[in-house]
Amino acid sequence: MCGIAGGSWTGQGEPLDESTLRRMTDALIHRGPDDFGNYFSSHNGQLAGGAALGFRRLSIIDLSGGHQPMSNEDASVWIAFNGEVYNYRELKPELERLGHQFRTASDTECIVHAYEQWGRNCVTHLRGMFAFAIWDDRRRTLFLARDRMGQKPLVYRLAQNRLTFASELKAILQIPGMPREIEPQPLADFVTLQYVPHPKTILRGYSKLPPAHWAEFQAATGDFIVQRYWEAPYRRPDSTVVPQSVVQAADQNGTDRGDSTDWKSQLRKTLSEAVQIRMRCDVPFGAFLSGGVDSTIITGLMQQQSERPVQTFSIGFSEKQFDERSYAREAAMKLGTDHHEFVVDPSAVEMLPKLVWHYDEPFADSSAIPTMYLSQLTRQHVTVALTGDGGDELFAGYDRYLAVELASKIDRLPKFLRAAMTSSVWQKLPASVQQKSRIRQVKRFLAALGQSPERRYANWVSIFDDARRPGLFSRDFLQRLNGYDSASFLMQAYERCAEADIVQRTTSVDLETYLPCDILTKVDIASMAFSLECRSPFMDHHVVELAAKIPRELKLQGRRGKRILIETFADLLPASIQTRRKMGFGVPLDHWFRNSLRSLIADTLLDRRCLDRGYFDPIAIRRLVDEHNSSQWDHSARLWLLLVFELWLQRFVDGN
Repeated sequence: MCGIAGGSWTGQGEPLDESTLRRMTDALIHRGPDDFGNYFSSHNGQLAGGAALGFRRLSIIDLSGGHQPMSNEDASVWIAFNGEVYNYRELKPELERLGHQFRTASDTECIVHAYEQWGRNCVTHLRGMFAFAIWDDRRRTLFLARDRMGQKPLVYRLAQNRLTFASELKAILQIPGMPREIEPQPLADFVTLQYVPHPKTILRGYSKLPPAHWAEFQAATGDFIVQRYWEAPYRRPDSTVVPQSVVQAADQNGTDRGDSTDWKSQLRKTLSEAVQIRMRCDVPFGAFLSGGVDSTIITGLMQQQSERPVQTFSIGFSEKQFDERSYAREAAMKLGTDHHEFVVDPSAVEMLPKLVWHYDEPFADSSAIPTMYLSQLTRQHVTVALTGDGGDELFAGYDRYLAVELASKIDRLPKFLRAAMTSSVWQKLPASVQQKSRIRQVKRFLAALGQSPERRYANWVSIFDDARRPGLFSRDFLQRLNGYDSASFLMQAYERCAEADIVQRTTSVDLETYLPCDILTKVDIASMAFSLECRSPFMDHHVVELAAKIPRELKLQGRRGKRILIETFADLLPASIQTRRKMGFGVPLDHWFRNSLRSLIADTLLDRRCLDRGYFDPIAIRRLVDEHNSSQWDHSARLWLLLVFELWLQRFVDGN
């Protein structure tokens, strides 16, 4: 696991010098504290343009021989690589039979020779999580690629005949003269979704390479292309997706869409193998164990394939509603792991500066705080941790999918019944101030029934939804947005999926949007802040391809999500975990904002510097603070979003 940075330029572009490249990689030292290196292409004869690759290393595989940037035999191809290619042991003999010679036992060298052999198509041979840059000296091209699910980040800037890239935005900002102008549409996206979706970044002129994409920059001409190379095989509006290996195998074995036995057999085999291949490393490893279904299954499969007790890690809080330690403890006892349990008193005042620095563009998922605590404590014992991320999106585990299904049934009712249910009279019912109170949830559900299924879901998952968002922005900023729909990222994802079942479509949308932009970003940044590598077996593309083909009725039935997952791995799950409701990995924002953070909110959001920035209506900000402090409404998620944004502005734009 590493941090990478660098660039390529035409004959008219400005080269990166050694001191600049060193500043870029120094900004990523948390990603790679063990080693560093750089490479500069030579300028021979009349060849135009060049490239520079920089690298920071966290040693995981081939501890003594994995130094980067790394080249092929004749130094015509160079790579800077962040991630893990789990199938490198299978790729190496295949490439050796094709005539390639290896000098190391690292997975990095496999990518170099795979690129030599298959060019751009090398990415389709790689199984793992990765973001890498390859300089092809013969072709004078810089090739960038990102893994299928978006587990590893890659940011770039194309301007003035030069492409620069890095694992994190802050590294590119180390280049002298880099502009820091806020882009209006990504800010609207952030206010809606609590993250900035790919390919955008919050700053104008910078982009994220989307998951499952590669890009190529021609140093001779300045030409730049970006192309997608994979997508999960949900039913699509066109037939461009090639059937995938695991799904083909299932079809060849006669798997019937309604027969759960064969699907369970395929699921057990595929996920078990995904866990096994992720246990390959040369350093101590363990697992996050929350006591939920997903992490317990992953840990159980690890323990079945381990000769000694697997080290597992969980954290607990003094607030009972956020404490899962009893479930994690029960799972650890059943599975026989070497369990480590930590109790923390999460402090936003302590963690906020670290969070703002490490995420380096606005990111308002408050569960990043406990994730950072868990990563910090886990790193004291191991260097690699397996996680259960992705199980909810693949197997319909979120409660909101139940609401999606119920709403779809109501959509089929007679018109007069739908009209009665969407009547404004229901909004006059008294409700608790708590955002997640039962009556508030019912009122929000009923209010959205008159919308399309896609728009309805977008509003359900929005921090500032369609009703609240216009009143938040200032008049001038609304004019700059010019009618932009900040739910378009989700709407476009819905358009790319042609599944007839709205629940299956929605899980597909979450797989393409919420999972890479929120969940995987959160875990990657939080873990790498403490030089901990997290691996997610559910994100193996073989598992994803299989899950996409499993019928929805085997995932969500009645009020039970993850049905096939729980039934397939019932032997690993304590009875209490099989039936428990999902608990979010969160912190007590509501309590904080009325107590320990009350003064911080006032000093930050009500300060003239914040109110005069021109993005938001000062009256709207004051109203949110007043309504929350007086317990008229729980605005904790909205206030947290605005607080994170203001602190990010102070750190990265104002330069404080």
